[in-house]
Amino acid sequence: PGFFYWEPNMIERVIATETALALIREISAKHGALMFHQSGGCCDGSAPMCYARGELQVGAHDVLLGALDGHPFYMSQAQFEYWQHTQLIIDAIDGNGGMFSLECGTGRRFLTRSRLYDDAELDQLTPVAAAA
Repeated sequence: PGFFYWEPNMIERVIATETALALIREISAKHGALMFHQSGGCCDGSAPMCYARGELQVGAHDVLLGALDGHPFYMSQAQFEYWQHTQLIIDAIDGNGGMFSLECGTGRRFLTRSRLYDDAELDQLTPVAAAA
């Protein structure tokens, strides 16, 4: 179901493990449409934050990296400048999530892992879009 359409054979900038997808589906079943924002703050470190769609206002300083199971994933433009050569891999592990993130209370939390793109992938990356 398409919130986003990406060209075939493009390399996605953000992906999720099966464990994370299962948690996303659980949260979505309870809260409806979701959105994610990659936290860059000190309190939650680099944890992706999960919100009900529209609960967090994204603005001109945010970019849309892609979607996880149809739910948009954003990051600040400044943070993207640092991470632009890195694929974000969203996972779910045991532990407590950020107090404002919807996985809080499930006994699991989202975690961002990453890997650098190789030279061949750099020409095949999905485009980013301004959030607002």
